[in-house]
Amino acid sequence: MLAQSLGTSAFEWQEGVLYHLCARDEQDRPVYVTVGLSLPRQNGKNLVIEIYEVYQMAVCGARILHTAHRVKTAKESFDRLVRYLKTPELSPMVEKIRYTNGEETIILNNGGKIQFSARSRANTRGFADIQIVVFDEAQDLTDEQINAIMFVLAASSTGDRQMIFAGTPPDPDSPGTVFRRNRRQMLSDAPPDRSCWLEWGIESLPAEDATFADVLDAVYETNPSMGLVLDIGFTETEFANASIDGFARERLGWWDPDFDAKEPPAIDPDVWERTKIAAIGKKYQGVTTLGVKFSTDGTSWALAGCKAKRNRSAYAFELIELGDTSRGTRPLADAIARRKGTVSEVWIDGTNGADALCANLADLRVPRGYVVRMRTQDVVAASQTFMDALVDGSLSHSTEGQKVLDECAETATRRAIGTKGGWGFDGSIEIEACAAAVCGCRTTKRNPKRKQRILA
Repeated sequence: MLAQSLGTSAFEWQEGVLYHLCARDEQDRPVYVTVGLSLPRQNGKNLVIEIYEVYQMAVCGARILHTAHRVKTAKESFDRLVRYLKTPELSPMVEKIRYTNGEETIILNNGGKIQFSARSRANTRGFADIQIVVFDEAQDLTDEQINAIMFVLAASSTGDRQMIFAGTPPDPDSPGTVFRRNRRQMLSDAPPDRSCWLEWGIESLPAEDATFADVLDAVYETNPSMGLVLDIGFTETEFANASIDGFARERLGWWDPDFDAKEPPAIDPDVWERTKIAAIGKKYQGVTTLGVKFSTDGTSWALAGCKAKRNRSAYAFELIELGDTSRGTRPLADAIARRKGTVSEVWIDGTNGADALCANLADLRVPRGYVVRMRTQDVVAASQTFMDALVDGSLSHSTEGQKVLDECAETATRRAIGTKGGWGFDGSIEIEACAAAVCGCRTTKRNPKRKQRILA
């Protein structure tokens, strides 16, 4: 009915997608907080999203942020929604339409609102009270971009939160990292809670010498709008002019398993480069914290430090030392204990080695509250805090004697922690030690110069 009032209609497959988007549980919350939609180009995924956006605005009074990789795509989505909302049935609900370039917004008189934005660090901050975020062109969505956007959902006044990722399989030149990772997680044996993945695509690449007749069945199976809005004759022309892998990706929804298996670096190289400073020096004379990370087998460790400016407006970190446990953890404990008069906290992470280090620090009678033994939730918080601060520019890192850390930043990837979307850094105890130090520096309230009780 709603689609008809917009002057359009939904195909059966589009109704199926809308069913998943609209699903509610017993507490009247979205069944799926995270929804992924992947299918070949020009099948009509935008229409599905637009119908859902109008429904959420007009019927539910929701506040939506619609993002796209390109300014042009965001503007086109805005223009289509304006046309829908100018229909006789819906135009009385429109309170205001803002056409300013880069600030396109539609506001309804029931409180419903949608804002459109091309994704960039500057363009996607400052939004408030958002319940739904749509990531159009999700194949190009980077970690830096999602870190700048995703947390607008935290302040949802209704308690409803939903993220929709809609796109096509990325090509090898795509800068996107998020869509690929979402797909791997959602199709794994332990997908995140309250998530679903909807995909039309083939599993295997057709043979290099395949004919159009060989792929004809796959064309219809992976393009639900073939013969409805897509023309089979032109599709044959696409096949004749495209490479086999290009046709498979763009028209058959094929995800290259080799490309998809390559986990992208957790830290965007551009972000790492622009947050470099020559040295921490005397600009950071506020809080100081340490972070320690042990390797999985407990044989090696990394020690990092973070300092804040006096007003905590900015932070800087560096890798201090790398070592092993061939002589036990007492030498490391001694080094940490010597800093108890200037360091607020030391955050320690690791299954093997951490217990022994904490025991040694207790023997050395360091002050109460000086040692923080990290829990799983602390590791997750540290990873995200570290990335958020790099992305928003409040965190810098020294380049002085930090070649090892630079190399680690190039190769460290993400590892899933738990089943609720948590993650940590993988392949680099150096980066994890830095993340621990940074999180401690941003959260500690302990003053090391204040008289402390000593651990018994």
